[in-house]
Amino acid sequence: MIEWTKPLVYLSNNWISFLGVLGVTSAFVFWLFLLPTSLRSEHHPYLGILTFLILPGIFIGGLALIPIGMIMRKRRGGLPLEFPPLDFSNTNFRRLVVFVGAATFANVVLASTFTYQAVAFMDSAGFCGLTCHKVMKPEYTAYQGSPHARVDCVGCHIGPGANWFVKSKLSGLWQVVSVTFDLYHRPIETPIPDLRPARETCEACHWPQKYGEDRIRVNTHYADDEKNTATQNVLLVRIGKIHRAHLGTGVQIRYRADAKRENIPWVEHSENGKDIRTYTAKDAKADAYVKMDLRVMDCMDCHNRPSHTFETPELALDRRISGGLIPSSLPFARKKGLELLKASYSSNADAETKIRSAWAAAYPNAAGSAQAVVDIYNRNVFPEMNITWGTYPNHIGHNSFPGCFRCHDERPSNTGAKTITQDCNNCHSLLAMDEASPKILTDIGFEKPKTD
Repeated sequence: MIEWTKPLVYLSNNWISFLGVLGVTSAFVFWLFLLPTSLRSEHHPYLGILTFLILPGIFIGGLALIPIGMIMRKRRGGLPLEFPPLDFSNTNFRRLVVFVGAATFANVVLASTFTYQAVAFMDSAGFCGLTCHKVMKPEYTAYQGSPHARVDCVGCHIGPGANWFVKSKLSGLWQVVSVTFDLYHRPIETPIPDLRPARETCEACHWPQKYGEDRIRVNTHYADDEKNTATQNVLLVRIGKIHRAHLGTGVQIRYRADAKRENIPWVEHSENGKDIRTYTAKDAKADAYVKMDLRVMDCMDCHNRPSHTFETPELALDRRISGGLIPSSLPFARKKGLELLKASYSSNADAETKIRSAWAAAYPNAAGSAQAVVDIYNRNVFPEMNITWGTYPNHIGHNSFPGCFRCHDERPSNTGAKTITQDCNNCHSLLAMDEASPKILTDIGFEKPKTD
């Protein structure tokens, strides 16, 4: 054995250096197991943090501890006149070899098991919604009941490729600081200004050139009277026409809006870079709106909450009554539900206690249905985050929030030839309005669901 290694072996036999050796071997073995997975996949950005940031940091830290321990031991006891031989008769050498071998074996076993679990867990919505981002509980709760509940968070919020992975992590540094020191805004502000464009995320699954056809939509509403009288609206929604008008081949729509994208005073429409028309809202002042952000319209301008939709209390109650979770036979059930849901509570726990108590007092023989009312509240209201009814508007449609009418308000074009129409029949045909038993549903064979 080379003579110069004898003092290194002698001095490295201390707990600080051993800790450094453990860090180096652990980081190196885990890195070897994780590297192929990270290079092979574009869908595990959080795994990249572990592979390229955390483990190298542990490795470098371990390397630093080894000489620190050696220096400290030298200061305590100095060096012997003659170093023991580097073979297994030497206790220090034997201890070092056994320690390194045991640490390496243990790390290989742990890393081989951990790699698969890490890939699966770090790519899961639970990791984003619970383990890492507890502040995102409201969004995670809404996500669990959304059409995208089986789509991983990172698929939309980051997407494939290293470029946006790096951007998202850099923008997330301040978020980590905010969560750590309780500096984050309540509620979380939307829209997210640096969200990746929908054409790079949404359109990876939703083929923009394949437009949906006309679709029948039936909305059941219940009155606040004693019988919870049900009526229905029947719409023929022109899905394809709507999408072609806004995102058709060659169509580009740009607009200027406030930070919330709720006030849109100026819109520009063009086709293949030609026939450019601008539309300015009445009373809009040019010196004000020219300072607003200029944005190219994409899916997120209408589908602004595709995976995190919060309900209104009226719509939520209509859905639960229609689904039989709240019996329509209970007198004034909808009215009572609205009263309880719109009341002020200090927390979700406080709301659950008071809603159950009030519902049981009103309907002692149907106290179990209070759970549906509690679920509505817990699904949509989060007092600790200052989220209440209407905090996050949904721009699809125009019943509960301005939605379409942010632009479609009959404002004229600069040429005077067209307006952004507000004609109802332009996007849908109203086949029935507030009818108890619409004839059109009978004609098409629609079977009304049972509510009790």
